[in-house]
Parts: sequence; structure tokens; C-alpha cells
Amino acid sequence: MVSLFHNLSSSSFHDNISNSQGHDLVIAGVTLGSFLLLVILIALYWFHRQKKIKRKDHLKIERFLEEYRALKPARYSYADIIKITNQFKDKVGQGGYGTVYRGQLSNDVHVAVKILNSTKGNGEEFINEVGIIGTIHHVNVVRFVGYCADGFRRALIYEFLPNESLEKFASSDQKKHSLGWKKLLEIAMGIAKGIEYLHQGCDQQILHFDIKPHNILLDENLNPKIMDFGLAKLCSKEQSVVSMTTARGTIGYIAPEVFSRNFGNVSYKSEIYSFGMLLLEMVGGKKNFDIMDKGDAQTAKKLAIVGLWCIQWYPVGKKLAIVGLWCIQWYPVDRPSMHVVIQILEGDGDTLIKPPNPFASTNPTMATGQASGRPLNSELEVIVESE
Repeated sequence: MVSLFHNLSSSSFHDNISNSQGHDLVIAGVTLGSFLLLVILIALYWFHRQKKIKRKDHLKIERFLEEYRALKPARYSYADIIKITNQFKDKVGQGGYGTVYRGQLSNDVHVAVKILNSTKGNGEEFINEVGIIGTIHHVNVVRFVGYCADGFRRALIYEFLPNESLEKFASSDQKKHSLGWKKLLEIAMGIAKGIEYLHQGCDQQILHFDIKPHNILLDENLNPKIMDFGLAKLCSKEQSVVSMTTARGTIGYIAPEVFSRNFGNVSYKSEIYSFGMLLLEMVGGKKNFDIMDKGDAQTAKKLAIVGLWCIQWYPVGKKLAIVGLWCIQWYPVDRPSMHVVIQILEGDGDTLIKPPNPFASTNPTMATGQASGRPLNSELEVIVESE
């Protein structure tokens, strides 16, 4: 009896142990299974996420490469030009050297296509545009996309800027007032930085020789971009005067020394004069004076009068007018560099000194004038124009 009880007790004990171990194994199995399931789910999520990230990165890279291919200067056939412009359907501008159409590349990049007039010039404008602007990369210089040279048919392709040129704002009081003085100052700053880049930021100094509102385009945020390098010249940065056999530029913006060397040598200071006229036009408005029928001296005098009037009434107008008046001094030696112009425009304007009347004297002041406490540049050295 005792032996039977002992056997039964021992059997029950072992059964309990077996049941306990089985229960523990079940719990361990469930725990391990849950852990493995969690690991698998985490791994699946990680792989899915990595795949999604890689797909997104791939699309971003592909988009970048597509845009890069479109924005890198490329050569197009005339058949391509017809396709890009949808058979010249959307005309957006007309100039002396060609007609501008709105176009669209295959990746939905909108462009402006300038069809050059084959009867004007000897191809120098085309060579200048492709050779100069094709190497320029600056936020305030229009981006060059490509070109066409198909026999006698030539075209230039640029990024499309929806707000057209500064001319429509500078010549209209209503549109100019809609911009406001703060925005006009920002536009002036952008143009100045673009010109300074052309003068100092490139391997060779680039003189545009046709700075005017018509050649300043505005993007969707009204940021200015310099365009039209058909009259541009390359010069050495170590020296500062370019030899010229004929005057170039647009009446109303051409510096006096471009017409007569009695005023000094042609240099980057000639471009400063054009910028000054542009500033005064932004302040005063060109069409108010009907300057197309007047000489440059009369134009400058009338704009200067408006500039002096703005000095009395508007703080930003005062700054723009004073800088403009310094820039249109008759003699190149009396004009500031674009670097100094930018410093003045960036300043508060409280220390600005009104320049002397540019039409009162017949002799240069030999850099005795001061702008914002900085001396103006002195005599210029003669150099030979780069080929």
C-alpha cells in the first residue's frame, strides 16, 4: 500500500513537472514566436522604408539630371526650335536683332527663344551671347539654356521669366508704385550685384555695354536678371580701360566718354554711368520726359532734376537718386565702382553726401568727391580689348 502510494505520488509529481515544463515551453515558444514576428515586421518595415527612400532619391536624382540636361547649354536644330516654340505660336517680344517666343522643353521647362534676325549684324551678337553668357552662372544673370546654329538660322534659348522686363515698371508710374520703394531698392541691389559679378567675379572682366531697363528681366519673385550680351566685351581684370573704335549702346544710357575721349577713357566706369541712368529712371520714370527725341545731356539733366526732387521726399528714393547722381558724373574718375555702389545701397543712407552737379563743371574733380565716406576710384590704366 505504501509502495503503491509512493508510486502514485511519484507519477503525479513527474506528471506535474512534465505539465509545468510543457507550459513553460509553450510560453517560451509563444514569446519566441512573437519576438520573431516582431523582428520580421520590423525588418519588412525597414526594407519597405529603405525601398521607398531609395525610390524617392532615385526620382529626385532623375529629376535633377533632367533639369540639368535642360538647363545646361546645348545645341538644337531648327526643327527642334519649331517644336519647342510650337511653331512660333506665342510671341512675347520684338527687338532690333530678333523676335522672342515662349517655348517649352520636353520636361516642362519653359524657355524664351530669341530668333535672331539674319539681316542684322555679322553674327557677332550670336558669338557674344553663346561665348559669354554660356559660361556665366549668377542669380542676377539670366540663365542660358541653349542655342541653334542651323545654316543661316540662329536662335538663343534662355530661361523664361514671367514678369518680362524692368522697362514696363520703370516707365509706368502706376506699376512702379505697385512695387513699392523697398522692392525697387531690392531690384537695384540685384542689378548692382549682377554687374559687379560681371566686372570682378568672372575669369575675365565682362563689360555689358547695354545696361538699361529693357535688358533687365524679372522672375516670378521680381528678382532682376541681366540679359542680352550681344554688345558685351571681354577685358583683363588687371587693367581697366577698353579700346573702342565705334560707340555702342542705347541712346540715353551711353556714357559721355563713349562718344568723346575728352571726357576720359572707356572702361567699366562707362557701365557705371548706364547703371546710374537706370537708377534715375527707376526713380523718375523715363516716359515722363519723352527722352527718345532728346540728346543724352538733356536726358541726364531732366532725370537729375527728378532725382534731386526725390531726395527731398522719399528715403529710399533719396538713396537711389544720390547713388544715381554719383554714377552719372561726366568724368569716369568721379564715378564710384560697383563695389562701392553696393555698399552704399546696403547702408542706411544717413551718411550719404549729395554729389556735385554733374553739368556745372567742365573739369574732372579728380576723385575729390566722397560717397558714404569712401573715396571714388582714381585714374584708369589703358589696356587692349581682348579678342
